Amino acid sequence: MTSIKSDSWIKRMALHHKMITPFVENQTDKTVISYGVSSYGYDMRLADEFKVFCKNKNSVSDPKIVNPNSFKEYKGSVCVIPPNSFILGRSYEYFRIPRKVLSVCFGKSTYARNGVLVNVTPLEPEWEGYVTISISNTSPVPVKVYAFEGIAQVLFLESDSSCAVSYADKKGRYQAQKKITVSKTEKKRL
Repeated sequence: MTSIKSDSWIKRMALHHKMITPFVENQTDKTVISYGVSSYGYDMRLADEFKVFCKNKNSVSDPKIVNPNSFKEYKGSVCVIPPNSFILGRSYEYFRIPRKVLSVCFGKSTYARNGVLVNVTPLEPEWEGYVTISISNTSPVPVKVYAFEGIAQVLFLESDSSCAVSYADKKGRYQAQKKITVSKTEKKRL
C-alpha cells in the first residue's frame, strides 16, 4: 500500500537523512508566498536563477535539440514572465529522494490565481538535485515571480516495497543537477 507522508515524517527525513537541504521546519508568515513543511507536504522555494525563454519569429521549440539562444539567463529577486510565455527556474532546496518514495509537485494556488502554472515531473526514487521548474504565464499580461518564496508543494508518496530500478540505478540524465537544466535528449541523425 502506498501512503502520503506527514509533516513528522518529512521533518525526520529532512533533519536526519538530509532529504531536503536547507530545510524549514515551519511554514512562513503571511508576508511572503509560503514555504516550509505543511501537514502533508513541503512548499519548496524558488532560487534567484532563471532562464527566460526568448521567442524568435523563425524558431520552433524542440525538446530534443535545444537552441542555446532560446533562453536568456537572469539572476534577481524578482523575475517577470512575459505574457503567454514561460521561464525555467530551480528550487532553492536540494532534494534527495529515498528509494521507496516518489514525489509529486503542484504549483502554489497564489500563483495559479494569477494565471501562473508550475510544472515539475515526479521526483523519482533515489533522484537527487535541485529541481528544474517550468513556470508558465498563461495570462495576457506580464507576471512577477519571487525568488526565495514558495513556488510549489512537494508531496511524498511511500510504497510498501522498493522499486527494482531507481533513478540512480539507471543513471538518469538529470541526476544530481546543480543548476537549471534544459532538456538533454537529442534527435537521432538520419
